[in-house]
Amino acid sequence: MVAVTDAAPPRAGNPWLAAWPVTAVFVLSNAPTPLYVLWQHRLGFSAGTLTVIFAAYIAGLLAALLVAGRASDRLGRKPVVLPGVLLALVACALFATATSVLALAIARLLAGIAVGITVSAGMAAVVDVGGPERARTATLAASTAMVFGAGLGPLLAGTLSETLPGPTVTIFVLSAALLLSAAIVVGRLPLQRPAGPGTGGWVRVPAIPRAHRKHLALGIAVFAPGITSTSFMLSLGPALLAGVLGTSNRLLAGATAFVMFGAATTVQFAARRLGVRAILLTGTVTALACMAALLVAVYARWVPAIVVTAVLAGAAQGLGQLGGLTMISAHVPERRRAEANALLNFGGYIPAALLPVGTGYLSDALGFTTGSTIFAAVLAVASLAAGGLVWHHERTP
Repeated sequence: MVAVTDAAPPRAGNPWLAAWPVTAVFVLSNAPTPLYVLWQHRLGFSAGTLTVIFAAYIAGLLAALLVAGRASDRLGRKPVVLPGVLLALVACALFATATSVLALAIARLLAGIAVGITVSAGMAAVVDVGGPERARTATLAASTAMVFGAGLGPLLAGTLSETLPGPTVTIFVLSAALLLSAAIVVGRLPLQRPAGPGTGGWVRVPAIPRAHRKHLALGIAVFAPGITSTSFMLSLGPALLAGVLGTSNRLLAGATAFVMFGAATTVQFAARRLGVRAILLTGTVTALACMAALLVAVYARWVPAIVVTAVLAGAAQGLGQLGGLTMISAHVPERRRAEANALLNFGGYIPAALLPVGTGYLSDALGFTTGSTIFAAVLAVASLAAGGLVWHHERTP
């Protein structure tokens, strides 16, 4: 096993301020959501192509996770987080000027890379800034900053696109301004470089010491169904709304996404004093309830069921994310924390990419109802399995 040099401990700071770059990057991550219907109308692409564009984001995210966590633990947080913010700025420019599916896919790819850097190095930086004495608060700050930004982006995009000129431009101008302020915050964070350069390769699948793998595996098992639920709602939720209501109102699509991630934020504050086992088990039950609500929404074509599905999807992601990050902050040493964050997201985003894409193409071939039913069944089985793993682990000495 290659030895990793311990990092010099940073002086304590304000984890809530340190979480602002996470929020700013995640505002961009989901800002395109209400605009997909508009781009579909302009460029004429199918639901399957839409999910591929969405999956380009996850492909970029996963590619970044192969490098960012490792690089951040070796070079320090700032030299990795700051380029991520700059890539997000480039993605803003591409989104604002996109005139083809390829341009949208490249913009989503770059946004995904920025997010991959943020969920590994950026969120580890928040915990580092908080220090050991504020680890739980810093974990909450990092996790809620992610879901708050993810919900705020589509709400702002939907509102601005319905009320101001340039519906596919204005939100990205605002997002660029937020990212510039985030770059300033990153530059001022009280973080130090590691004491030594570290050794070994730069690109590898994230890994952590064997003793901590079972804890991380439980977090991934619960986080993956939750974030896959929100991925479905972000990519195909606007189509579901359009099918039920016969409208492509972008403010409504953005508000639905905001409600979803508002639930993800709120549930984490509500659960912050619970034990990790309770958080994870509640996450699995919530994901199961989300799939039941989705089936009601699809078959009954009932708007309240769509709202309930969005709320439960956000809550499932929030609980799985908080449980996984709490496991990391409690069990994984600081010098491997960014890599552990990367692994948590790697395990969650792979199904979040594959299942909605498969559902999109199934919907094109067999109809939206059949595709959604298969998606709900697969995710329900995954959630039951995750609950069983958590229950068995906690009952085993």
